[in-house]
Amino acid sequence: MSDSDKPSSDTRSDRLSNRFRDSLIFDNSNKNKPDSKQLDPGSPVSPLLTRHPGRPAQGGLTTTSSSSSSSSGSLSGLNGPKPSPKRSESGSNTHSGELSGSVSSSPNRVPKPGHTRSDSGSVVNSPAQINVLPTGNILPAGSTVLKKSVIASNNSTRNSKHDVLGSGSVNYGHGSIMRGGPTTAARAGATGAGNNAEEVKRLGNEAYRAGNIGEALNLYERAVSISPGNATYRFNRAVALAALGRLAEAVRECEEAVRLDPGYVKAHHRLGSIFLRVGQVENARRHICFPGCQPDANELQKLQAVEIHFRKCTDVRKIGDWRSAMREADAAIAAGADASPELHTCKVEALLKLQQLEDASSSLLNIPPFEPSTPSWSKSKIFGMLSEAYLLFVQAQIEMAFGRFENAVAAAEKASQIDPRNVDISVLFNNVRLVSRARARGNDLFKSERYTEACSAYGEGLRLDPSNAILYCNRAACWYYRGLWERSLDDCNQALRIQPNYTKALLRRAASNNKLERWAEAVRDYEVLRRELPNDTEVAESLFHAQVAFKKSRGEDVHNMKFGGEVESVWGLEQFRAAISSPVASVVHFKTAANHQCKQISPFLDTLCVRYPSVNFLKVDVEETPAVAAAENVRIVPTFKIYKKGSRVKEMVCPSPEVLESSVRHYSF
Repeated sequence: MSDSDKPSSDTRSDRLSNRFRDSLIFDNSNKNKPDSKQLDPGSPVSPLLTRHPGRPAQGGLTTTSSSSSSSSGSLSGLNGPKPSPKRSESGSNTHSGELSGSVSSSPNRVPKPGHTRSDSGSVVNSPAQINVLPTGNILPAGSTVLKKSVIASNNSTRNSKHDVLGSGSVNYGHGSIMRGGPTTAARAGATGAGNNAEEVKRLGNEAYRAGNIGEALNLYERAVSISPGNATYRFNRAVALAALGRLAEAVRECEEAVRLDPGYVKAHHRLGSIFLRVGQVENARRHICFPGCQPDANELQKLQAVEIHFRKCTDVRKIGDWRSAMREADAAIAAGADASPELHTCKVEALLKLQQLEDASSSLLNIPPFEPSTPSWSKSKIFGMLSEAYLLFVQAQIEMAFGRFENAVAAAEKASQIDPRNVDISVLFNNVRLVSRARARGNDLFKSERYTEACSAYGEGLRLDPSNAILYCNRAACWYYRGLWERSLDDCNQALRIQPNYTKALLRRAASNNKLERWAEAVRDYEVLRRELPNDTEVAESLFHAQVAFKKSRGEDVHNMKFGGEVESVWGLEQFRAAISSPVASVVHFKTAANHQCKQISPFLDTLCVRYPSVNFLKVDVEETPAVAAAENVRIVPTFKIYKKGSRVKEMVCPSPEVLESSVRHYSF
């Protein structure tokens, strides 16, 4: 049929259809919300206890040191065990003071009898029995330093609460002792620690054990600022960052710790566990299975499980088995890769391919943010694509599915720039550009009322993207205005199969059924639209006229049915009985002029009259029309009754506005 043969559009359904002529693209704003991550369950207080061959064991939370008065930040009694060697800032390998739940001494460095080791690492000759003291507080004359040490030791023994020195960091016993919980102690101790990085780190460890992760992180950052070349401080900061879900920053800190000390086993293992969480399997294996050390059994088991599911996911994705791909992605996430943006994106892609667009759209919100903060992270691959490019690859397909064609082109172009050699990305970019051009050309032709050419343009886009609901709906509009309502119906059905909640396609199908005089189908579609668009009077009017036509086609009486109007006042019993005999629902408000509740709800009845124009709304003043009140046995006001064909179907005494509208909506269809 030529353009000159198109039908006149002065009917109600055509007016309703015309509202959507200039909005052929389904708009759904894309809101990316950041992912809400769980705290790292791997507590640094119980770390991966491993040893590197030829290296001392990794020490943990070691705060005891030599009893010499020159020790920095130590609080040990003179009768205590011999001190463990400490890791100096110059990069020695003991790492004392790491976040660990145990104190281990070096098996490779045992001080010779009669010698002790100072913090600087030098060996100082001393009498063999230097640590032996008489019981009680009997001190040699003139032993000033010794007296201070014993007094500090006795004070700490007598007090069960946490004691932290308020000032001074070298000679304990100077300054006031602060009492209180870990938080108070950490704050006070940090103030008194000055530039002593070891003391600041120790306070950070206490805060971490107490669950104050944010405070611990601040203390570790301060220790790093004092001594940026200390690998242990970097490691501790990475542990706190991981516990707060800031995984990209944790990766950077761990990598810096490994750079400062390439043989730092615990830093390698922590780095591997973080890489595993974000789905970087190859990087995770390189650090979990660090050469020359025993890998942690739990981390290795998780790594192997994630690798298996990753491999299966890759295999089923190649053959287009999207249900299996989604299942394997879920299994890999559950096995340990819980923060992997690629696996979450794979689930979105699978839902998209299964034409579950609403689920795919909601799953977009659960994708953890991708932060290619390090070279090892940004160069990782999945399904043969660079990880960042894959995320954009799927995003472009989602944008296309929801009709955001310009966004789709931008995402596909960026993906091709990141990974220009990938064939899948190149094909997608080319298709997205061609489909976007076809849609734009079709829209221009439609606005010019060149519907036949517009049909062809949309058809070109569908040949490249046969699952695009927007293009089907746009072409359905062209068929409708050409008077080819069967074809319009077919394209609307295709669009609704892909996207069941597509309002424009449902509206177009209802209008096409109306034109084809398929009243039952038209009423069904308009009723769905009425629920979706309760305040749309044009939809309500189209539903009313479809209902009238449907009843008339079945031979029912429709002469009293009317659409819209104001709340009608009832002044007599005969008028009342004639009004409620209408085939459509009649809502009657029984009221009095003086009643406060009646005054409150009367304006809401006027609102319902606008929202539900196919319903008759009546009001009866029981004082002015007592015959009607007596006939209907009304004793309390406000009372609402709903009638259909003269029979009462619902009665409500003093209802809330919500209850009243719910009942009106129910009986309006």
